[in-house]
Amino acid sequence: MPQPSAQVTAAEISRIAGVTRATVSNWRRRHDDFPAPSGGTESSPLYDLEAVRGWLEARGQSSAATPSEELRTVLRLHGAGSGVAARLFPLVLATSRRSADELTALDELPDSDVIAQADSATAELAGSVPEAEAVHFRADDVGALRALIRCVRDEGAQSTLDVLAERELDDTAASTGTYQTPLRLADLMARLLPDRTTRILDPACGSGTLLAAAARRGATELYGQDSLPVQAQRSAVRLLLSAPDAQVTVCVGDTLRADAFPELRVGGVLCNPPYGDRDWGHEELAYDQRWAYGVPPRIESELAWTQHALAHLESGGHAVMLLPPATAARASGRRIRAELVRSGALRAVIGLPLGASAPLHIGMHVWVLQRPEPGGTDSKSVLFVDVSGDQREGPPSSPRDAYSRLRHRRTGVDWNTLSDEVLGHWTAYTDDPESFTDVPGAARAVPTIDLVDDLVDLTPARQVRAAPVDIDPAEVAEHAAEQRELLAASVNVLESAAGYEPWKAATESSQAWRTATVSDLVRGGALSLLRAAVPVGRGDSRTESPDTDGTERPVLTASDIGNGARPSGTAEDLRTDAAHTVAAGDVLVRGVAGGSGIMARVADEADAEALLGHHIHLLRPDPARLDPWFLAGFLAADDNIAGASTGSTIVSVSPGRLRVPLLPLDEQRRYGAAFRRAYELRTAARRTAELAEETAQALLTGLTTGALLPPSEGPSA
Repeated sequence: MPQPSAQVTAAEISRIAGVTRATVSNWRRRHDDFPAPSGGTESSPLYDLEAVRGWLEARGQSSAATPSEELRTVLRLHGAGSGVAARLFPLVLATSRRSADELTALDELPDSDVIAQADSATAELAGSVPEAEAVHFRADDVGALRALIRCVRDEGAQSTLDVLAERELDDTAASTGTYQTPLRLADLMARLLPDRTTRILDPACGSGTLLAAAARRGATELYGQDSLPVQAQRSAVRLLLSAPDAQVTVCVGDTLRADAFPELRVGGVLCNPPYGDRDWGHEELAYDQRWAYGVPPRIESELAWTQHALAHLESGGHAVMLLPPATAARASGRRIRAELVRSGALRAVIGLPLGASAPLHIGMHVWVLQRPEPGGTDSKSVLFVDVSGDQREGPPSSPRDAYSRLRHRRTGVDWNTLSDEVLGHWTAYTDDPESFTDVPGAARAVPTIDLVDDLVDLTPARQVRAAPVDIDPAEVAEHAAEQRELLAASVNVLESAAGYEPWKAATESSQAWRTATVSDLVRGGALSLLRAAVPVGRGDSRTESPDTDGTERPVLTASDIGNGARPSGTAEDLRTDAAHTVAAGDVLVRGVAGGSGIMARVADEADAEALLGHHIHLLRPDPARLDPWFLAGFLAADDNIAGASTGSTIVSVSPGRLRVPLLPLDEQRRYGAAFRRAYELRTAARRTAELAEETAQALLTGLTTGALLPPSEGPSA
């Protein structure tokens, strides 16, 4: 039976048609033949997607959707549970191997030929992509096949793959707990493995992020398994796209109950396993030979995954696991934790900040394990590193530590600093564990005998906490004085930025502007629109080279725009074949909306020559026709961003739909000067608030640790 059509909101109709929501409202009122609501409520009606598309086509309203948006729309037409997205996974790989001209020719073939070629191309991938041999396309798949061909041709295979995975995971179950390991965290975990580790296994491979990170580090044999077919297929296709020279083997199945690689021994395991799983096979696996360190209790599925990883390591091999913090301290797992410590299998535990990985409200831990070598030297300590930036037990070890915690809580994860700190401690420890110098509040090598007590608590924050004796009072006092000076200077800047003349009320006539879209302005030659390049998979291919002095150019990131900060990214953040260079006067717009940060700003001399990071749109206006600050101010307006945005979970800004008033250049400059003053006020206020919080934290740290004495007299009146 045919699948029921999907339903869409008025906002989604506006995105499909490339018009404003107000236009859709006008259509509903003025056209009797506009499709009637098929669901929803009176205040939030839903419309039959197929009926809407038919109405738009009858009116000659061509779609303004991007190829990826069009693919999403076509997939929705198939309805939930159709499985069409899963059938298309292998075809992404097959079409990626054809040129743009070949894909255009394929799209122009009759429907029957498109289906036949898709079947043939998919059949050739049997053995490379899980369950590809069972894929066969039907006549009602033609629309999805053509949308996929166009998406691969125009936006690339990886973008197409993400759209399919997004759809299929929604169809499978929203509560499966499947999520992607953040790219920077995956890179950090891969770098914790010894260099030249070529055989890597991920027994819960998900989307393949960890294996892709290992491939970028030189791994040539990649093995993965996942219980969800959609994840295994996605992982296989992704790895075959990004690591074409590697040997890739990905299987479907429940890893703990039905290991696809029972005899495989590898040099490295990378894994972000499911957590909190009570149905992992506790009863049927009670006598499994993998439990060399103890039978995991029912609520300790994470310790089952840990031992599974160790069982697949060759002698001396390493495993890096992302685990929830409860694994380090739950009473039910203390015996297994004690055996891991006694045997020397546990080498390090690293505490991450909130937001480093899903779930974002939990500070996850990274465990580094090593399979003991027969006759090898017993490990006498375990390294603990805490970069959580969260409130720990005990006071901060130093003003820098206090600032680091505050910064992580407020602005998110600084991956460059975090990775350098973690890898620095890990390298120093592995080079010579006996002579490792503890860093109070940050890193400590704890003797195993001190860990094997009644609790066997492996929480990094508790193991590295600093005693007051470790804090230098002179350093605290110096830092507090520096913070107060910076705060006073920032208050002066804020006072100057707030020195406006009174604002005048607008008349009705001054608000009746004619507007044009950015697309119209581009066609008219008033500005150029440059989009950030799409990342490539390998991560080692960049056209931009280091400057002649050997230093790499900074990368302007979307968070830099949101925070009003200078370019803070590095070439490591920019995995792309090409990147635009920022010039003074460019207007920079964040490509993903959300949060309270700044959406657009004008680049100045400090931003010039930086490389354009991902998820940023760069608009380069003709200064003889458009004032940059005028443009930035109107583009960043909340209503403007909302009207040009698509998506629900991730809200992407379509820059061509942003609208700008058509005003004379002199009038633009008046508005531009006002927008610039408002921007300066906002950034000065943000910086002053940050410095006030940092200064207060530095003083509190000093007072509570005994490093500072209160003033002999109270504050002056």
